[in-house]
Amino acid sequence: MANSRRKFLQTSTLAGIGAVLLPSLRTRPDFHKLAEDDRIIDIHQHSNYHGRTDEQMIVHQQEMGITYTILLPAGHPVSRGSTHYGISNGLYAQVTPNEAAWQFAQAHPKDYFFGTVEVPDLPTAITEMEKYLQLGAVAIGELKFNVDCDSTEMQRVYQLAQAFDVPVIMHWQYKMYNNGFDRFHKMVKKYPRVKFLGHAQTWWANIDRNNKDQNILYPKGMVTAGGYTERLLSDYPNVYGDLSAGSGLQALTRDDGFTRNFLSRHQNKLVYGSDCADAVGKTEACQGSQTIAAIKKFSASKDIERKLLFNNANQLFRLGR
Repeated sequence: MANSRRKFLQTSTLAGIGAVLLPSLRTRPDFHKLAEDDRIIDIHQHSNYHGRTDEQMIVHQQEMGITYTILLPAGHPVSRGSTHYGISNGLYAQVTPNEAAWQFAQAHPKDYFFGTVEVPDLPTAITEMEKYLQLGAVAIGELKFNVDCDSTEMQRVYQLAQAFDVPVIMHWQYKMYNNGFDRFHKMVKKYPRVKFLGHAQTWWANIDRNNKDQNILYPKGMVTAGGYTERLLSDYPNVYGDLSAGSGLQALTRDDGFTRNFLSRHQNKLVYGSDCADAVGKTEACQGSQTIAAIKKFSASKDIERKLLFNNANQLFRLGR
């Protein structure tokens, strides 16, 4: 199954899309020829992110020095409780659905992979995601919906991920997305063959054992090791951390001493993602490039840096690069 899906991804081309490359791609450096010490996989990016154009996204990824990118789509727009009656459509960021991520990856198969997702309580959710998994999707996510993490609908998603052996990327945000974080370990134990990637505010706030107020989404200050998130990473081999977004960067930069030890302890469980919506791709204006810089700064060795920026993702998503 895995080999046939990879072959499809590499050889299929959507009619009319791959014929013309964007000008920026004709002149871009060939990041695939970089030394192994310089390659980077971005496991968390979106098309049409807050209205950013495809060409702006390509330039953004070039400026960050990204070798390979995984595009994570949104579910289709619906008015349901799971989407806060439409407010959270498009991942609350104008992100486009499955077909757009797939089409873009087909047009740029050398640089881009794609995931799949759907509003989980839609009757067609599993069928929709299965379609794109058969077309070569390398992940399910990001799951960013107002549902209980242990609901019947979400467990069907986990079962689908298990069947296709792809990771599940979950956006944890208190009283907003994926409810029941304190019960999540039960799902991790129930589905030991599913690789769960935690992401977003509530996930990263809870690296701190002293984090008491879940309403504070971006806590600051010193971190005491042993929070719920860190226990998940330590106790369960199928739990991983997605370092993307402002929440990931905040977690990396709030306590230098903790961060260096944290990256060393969990060097095999953390992966780089940008989840970055700007059109710049560098300097302080780009959160994604700042996260790369933080990983390089706080990794205790080049080996750890390589794991976080490339090797872990390459293995976890079975990219074969």
